[in-house]
Amino acid sequence: MSTSPALQALDNSGVAYRIIEHGPVRSLSEAAEARGVEVPDVVKTIVVRRGNDDFLFVLVPGDRVISWPKLRTLLGVSRLSMPDAASAKAATGYERGTITPFGSTTSWPVIADERVRGREITLGAGEHGVAVAVDADAALAALDGTYADVTDPEAP
Repeated sequence: MSTSPALQALDNSGVAYRIIEHGPVRSLSEAAEARGVEVPDVVKTIVVRRGNDDFLFVLVPGDRVISWPKLRTLLGVSRLSMPDAASAKAATGYERGTITPFGSTTSWPVIADERVRGREITLGAGEHGVAVAVDADAALAALDGTYADVTDPEAP
């Protein structure tokens, strides 16, 4: 495997991590099985647009979705959106499904749902079929991120 910008950034951060190579997956439950973790520990990195060329990363447990009202209230804004795949890649340097705050072309702010606090989580590693397992608290500290209640349970 090549040394992706994500792995280089992790190395530079000093955050301990374990690489998990698992090949293609079609769903969060497949990703959890391939990574040997529970679905909540497959943490999705969602790129959110606040304005023109103003983005942030939201780390969302696999069994939850962004609560737009909670996130808007936290950020003090009335409007947020999700960029299309091309805009997300332009903002981060990563394709959808591989996005991680580590090694992003721009260091956007990071907000992690409070439910990942104190857990080992898995994140994308900048390449399809590759993830990293990290301590959420160490990762968030390295990213100068914030914990907040910004998700709701995924609808059944």
